[in-house]
Amino acid sequence: MVAPPYAELHCLSNFSFLRGASHPAELVQRAHALGYAALALTDECSVSGVVRAHVAARECGLKLIVGAEFRLRDGLHLVLLARHREGYGALCELITRARRAAPKGSYRLERTDFTQGLDGCLAIWLPAGAGASAADAAWVRARFPDRAWLGVTLLAGGDDAAELARQLALAAATSLPAVAVGGVHMHVRGRRALQDTLTAIRLRTTLAGAGDRLHANGERHLRRREALARLYPPQLLQETLAVAGRVQFSLEELRYEYPREVVPDGHTATSYLRLLTEQGLCRRWPQGAPGRVRQQVEHELALIAELRYEPFFLTVHDIVRQALERGILFQGRGSAANSAVCFCLGITEVDPARLSLLVERVISRERNEPPDIDVDFEHERREEVIQYLYARYGRERAALTAVVVSYCPRSALRDVGRALGLSGLQLGRLAGAMQWWDGRRIADERLVEAGLDPASPVVRRLVLLARELIGFPRHLSQHVGGFVISAGPLAQLVPVENAAMAGRTVIQWDKDDLDDLGIIKVDVLGLGMLS
Repeated sequence: MVAPPYAELHCLSNFSFLRGASHPAELVQRAHALGYAALALTDECSVSGVVRAHVAARECGLKLIVGAEFRLRDGLHLVLLARHREGYGALCELITRARRAAPKGSYRLERTDFTQGLDGCLAIWLPAGAGASAADAAWVRARFPDRAWLGVTLLAGGDDAAELARQLALAAATSLPAVAVGGVHMHVRGRRALQDTLTAIRLRTTLAGAGDRLHANGERHLRRREALARLYPPQLLQETLAVAGRVQFSLEELRYEYPREVVPDGHTATSYLRLLTEQGLCRRWPQGAPGRVRQQVEHELALIAELRYEPFFLTVHDIVRQALERGILFQGRGSAANSAVCFCLGITEVDPARLSLLVERVISRERNEPPDIDVDFEHERREEVIQYLYARYGRERAALTAVVVSYCPRSALRDVGRALGLSGLQLGRLAGAMQWWDGRRIADERLVEAGLDPASPVVRRLVLLARELIGFPRHLSQHVGGFVISAGPLAQLVPVENAAMAGRTVIQWDKDDLDDLGIIKVDVLGLGMLS
């Protein structure tokens, strides 16, 4: 059978926590290997994994579509895809609105949240079985005129023919074009056992107790195009290309803009940084700076200007100036100690006249990485600095960077063991037997120490599933103090959600994601010794 062209428009990664069973990069690489025309990553109310998918897609040349899946409170099930930069911003704002309206780890969406701002998004309605109503279709069609489809998901069940006929009849009756979607949860069928285990963990039950809440088969993987051709009419597969063809957005288009408040009227970022640096030189060396210090400063200012990092240095200066005015102890450290400009700005206290500096440890044109300046504030008063940032730039423009908390051997064994029905005593012994020096390895001797037989079928299954789970994202946490501050609404760049700690908000990307996109964070860290 000739393999028809196809674009997958509904795909979840393991950043749909405890639902998807594959890393974003695995999905991208598999879609490319299968010859897909495009892949849409549509994690549930999230774009947390999209940067990793973007990096993988850039390397292999696959077209990546950015989207998200949503379940409204009344049961309506939608997939939204960003057509262009404005649509992406609107998608991120919708995710932010949904996440900020609910406790950490959940979201809340009503139909009234779709009143405006989503003209740049395409919509795929996923009707819920026989209970799908024409009224739902009419709402979707009215809200997304000429940009809405009915998604048909066929999973090689015994009633596929009847399901296809019902969906096509519904599409015709509601004037929504039908399109094939896979409802993908894993890149290969071999992840089925892990996907079932994740479902049991999410439901806080055992695999045996999950029953029919598990997927009926292993078809929710990226399937060969020949297999799709046996399930779907050609026009539904062809329609996937029409949908993908209307998407012209890539994360490459994102351009991070620094806050403008740090540059006073009458100055550019370049002129103001020079002014502050010159003032610092006079303050540090009232009798005149040594020649080699002056030479080092000029070299650094030229490099900073070339890479256009002046606003970043000005932002850090503004923070430490505020701490100084409030009498909060602070100290710049790490690679920033190699910068004479940081010394002049009062960020660090390492005298460039007394040793040789290498500013390329902070910023480098060859590495093409954003600069990194760590500043420690006294632990007991760091919250004042954090709240200053929120007050100065507003909640809509400042948020903490996320940290992706991933499964390690101990947590993987504990959760998988619980899903397999092991007792609390067994799980406690097993977790306690794991040692940090084993790294990500699950050694047989640790199982024996916990009183388990490595040859037992249940234990072998436990170890196999736990090894697959190690490295999977478990949840998003907040960075200890890494802030992203933007010139415009931050939620148009990346979704913002509530942190577990009251008064804190976090973005959905972590440090590595920011580095991959060239977005700079400002580190506001705490040090108890300063207190």
